[in-house]
Order: sequence, then structure tokens, then C-alpha cells
Amino acid sequence: QVQLVESGGGLVQTGGSLRLTCAASGRTFSSSAMGWFRQTPGKEREVVAALSWNGGSTAYANFVEGRFTISRDNAKNTVYLRMNALKPEDTAVYYCAAAEGRGVGIGVVTYNYWGQGTQVTVSS
Repeated sequence: QVQLVESGGGLVQTGGSLRLTCAASGRTFSSSAMGWFRQTPGKEREVVAALSWNGGSTAYANFVEGRFTISRDNAKNTVYLRMNALKPEDTAVYYCAAAEGRGVGIGVVTYNYWGQGTQVTVSS
């Protein structure tokens, strides 16, 4: 069992940066693949970035275009999403997710545990 709490969202201007943090609790965190997803009203939840249990493998959505970086610190039970060059279309609720497997995954169904989400709003 893994519990996840996201923080770091907020309002930022176009071109700005944010770092999202996902604090995890539970004995299986260090062996869990992790991901960041986002969702806007009326749309399906979509993957933003994901990484394997040890951070050795990562995957990013095409729209990231090199602007975001996912990372983890297993000693701190924390996953990060650094977001640079933000655009208004990045506005969404961002969710942290944990899988019971170790390998990187980009599908919603891969993940078993979800945080409550943090709002990111990018103004034009």
C-alpha cells in the first residue's frame, strides 16, 4: 500500500517554472514505478512523465518537448516533476501515481495508487 500527497502547484505566468513534489508513504515505494499525470475538465487523464523504480528508465509525453524532468529520491520517498517553459495549455490538475510494478509505464491502468492532485494554472 502506498499513500501519495502532491504539492507545489500554483499560478505561474507563461514561460515560468514550477516543481511538483509527491511525498509517498508505505513500505513499497522504493520498488514502485512512479508517474505524473494531468487532467482537465472533460478530458481523459493523460500521462506527463513516468520513471522506473530506481529512476533508471524514464518516459515523457510528446507534448513535454524537453521542458519537464521527472526524478525520484527513494531515501526521501519523494518524486518530483520539474516543469520549465510552461504554457497555458499545461494548465491542469496534476496527479502523482504509483504502480505495484517496477518498470516504467505510461498507461493509467498501470498505476494502482493515486494522489489527490494539485492544480497548475499557467496564465497567458
